[in-house]
Amino acid sequence: MHFTLAQQFMIAGLIVLIAGMTVIGLWVTDNIERAIVQNRADSTALFVDSIVSPLSQVLARQAAIDPAAQSLLLAAVETGPLAERFFSFKIWTPEGAVAFSSDPELVGRRFALQPEMRAALQGEVVAEFDEMAGAEHVVERDSGQELLEIHSPIRDAGTGRIIGVAEFYRPAADIREVVSRARFRSWLVVASATIGMLALLFVIVARGSRRIEQQRRRLDDQVEHLSQLLAANTTLREAVDEAAQRAVTLNERYLRRISADLHDGPAQLLGFAVLRLEAIRKGKGRPDDEALVRRSIDDAISEIRSLCQDLQLPELEGLSGRDVALRAIKAHAFHSGATVESAVADVVVETHGAKICLYRFLQETLSNATRHAGASHIRAEVSPHGTGIMACVKDDGAGFSSAPDPHRPGLGLAGLKERIASLGGRMEIVTASNGAPSGTSVRMFLP
Repeated sequence: MHFTLAQQFMIAGLIVLIAGMTVIGLWVTDNIERAIVQNRADSTALFVDSIVSPLSQVLARQAAIDPAAQSLLLAAVETGPLAERFFSFKIWTPEGAVAFSSDPELVGRRFALQPEMRAALQGEVVAEFDEMAGAEHVVERDSGQELLEIHSPIRDAGTGRIIGVAEFYRPAADIREVVSRARFRSWLVVASATIGMLALLFVIVARGSRRIEQQRRRLDDQVEHLSQLLAANTTLREAVDEAAQRAVTLNERYLRRISADLHDGPAQLLGFAVLRLEAIRKGKGRPDDEALVRRSIDDAISEIRSLCQDLQLPELEGLSGRDVALRAIKAHAFHSGATVESAVADVVVETHGAKICLYRFLQETLSNATRHAGASHIRAEVSPHGTGIMACVKDDGAGFSSAPDPHRPGLGLAGLKERIASLGGRMEIVTASNGAPSGTSVRMFLP
């Protein structure tokens, strides 16, 4: 399953923040509870000290409290101001003996000093919810109540020396209620702050995640588009490489054909003229030699001009695509005497190679329609096509099926096809032998 960045952050952030909230909440509530208990203990110890300390000053001189002082203390614990606040009360000597207790059976007994007692002897007020496991806590333990145990030092009024420890227990119900309210408020504040931080961070990350996701989709689209372009370019490069190789072969065939045409045509005629001139020089001429030589030389010149006409390309630099097409059509009409119907639109042909290709296409296809097809009607069209151009020559002639060799097109169309392919275009031929009802239609598409 795929999660977005925002979802991943939400899950991870929720886990981290809940863990952090738990730790912080426990720490905060524990400290608040300790502070509340300690605050209650300090205020209670101050109140107790104001009543108990004057009655316990005798501990500065002896290890026991006088019976009269014990009676006053017992009255204060059972019926006086301490009776309403405390469940039980004890006064310890520094040696661990019980000098006074609301439970008379404990007076005079000695017990081991507990850590809370030692801390109180060091001058601290210690308060805690004790489990009351010792023998000195039998009464408190049997009460079944939750009691707060407080140890407060008793000092000598003259010197400030600690002469004993007051240990008293008070019911913890009201303190527990205060602690519970404080704990609830603390958890509420911590949870609210945590949820607020999580919500704020989620909004920030969600916006970033959405932007990253959009950029990722755009990059995926671009990568896919570039992959398609790369595949198309690879295919085009392979096609161009193949076209270039075939073009080399065709050029060699062109050169051989030109060589053969020159050898079989003008060279033979000029050779015949040379023979007759040699015969005249030796005095073996005939009466018609002058006419024969003149006609041979004229025919040779005519054939050479015909070959040059096919090879020569007019100046196309600076011409628009429409002008190039019209020049090719007019040149064919002038030399062949054929009538060509034309429909040439304004087209953009930027490169010189494309202009040459357009001119050669019209030159070759119009020549084929006139010389080989025996057509009575020829139409040439040039128009925009997508981001490129389309050129088409149609005739109503016999098609390739009436050509001298229908299975082997001439060098002209083959070379033209390779020229078009080298520029990234394509050529389509529909003739009477492969689908057309009659005539031939040749189309060229150039990017």
